[in-house]
Amino acid sequence: MENTGVQKLAGVLKVLVTVTIACNLLALFLVPGLALLKGFGPLLAPAPYEAALELPTRSWMVFVMSWIWVWRSGAYDVVLTLFLLFCGCCTAVILWQGRQVLDTILAGTPFSLRNAVSLRRAGLCCLLISGAALLRLVWGLLYYRSPAPLLTYNALFVPIFLMAGLLCQVMSALFRQAEEMKAENDLTI
Repeated sequence: MENTGVQKLAGVLKVLVTVTIACNLLALFLVPGLALLKGFGPLLAPAPYEAALELPTRSWMVFVMSWIWVWRSGAYDVVLTLFLLFCGCCTAVILWQGRQVLDTILAGTPFSLRNAVSLRRAGLCCLLISGAALLRLVWGLLYYRSPAPLLTYNALFVPIFLMAGLLCQVMSALFRQAEEMKAENDLTI
């Protein structure tokens, strides 16, 4: 049986989602180093006498050691690292659930209970990201004693991921109902 246009598009999307999951997992490893990067600029820059090949070795060493250093740094770096690690893990789960939905589309069974479960999990992760962003926003308001955190991406994450989570929950209920109707229809024929 020949693939439909939707299935061909789902195949391309599955490849892109898989690449994105791999990049997400790599970025999770680098989070503490990137949170501390502003303070380690001199360590990453080569000295005038160093060979160009020695720099990547030192850079990776700094990123590995940053997993230890970040917990000894200031409160801002610790909160940022925890927030980014938590959101990165939730994003990996969301992407994996999207990949599972694409698998069912490729198999030709889009209205299955498996999609409803995947969308519910993705929606829960979106709601968790929204809650974490709200907590970080409140923390920022208390830490800085200023309304400046209201102008950051955290303030934007709260409504965006809240709406995405609610939309995924609605889509999950819709897919569950469609699967029930399909099963009932199959029994009547």
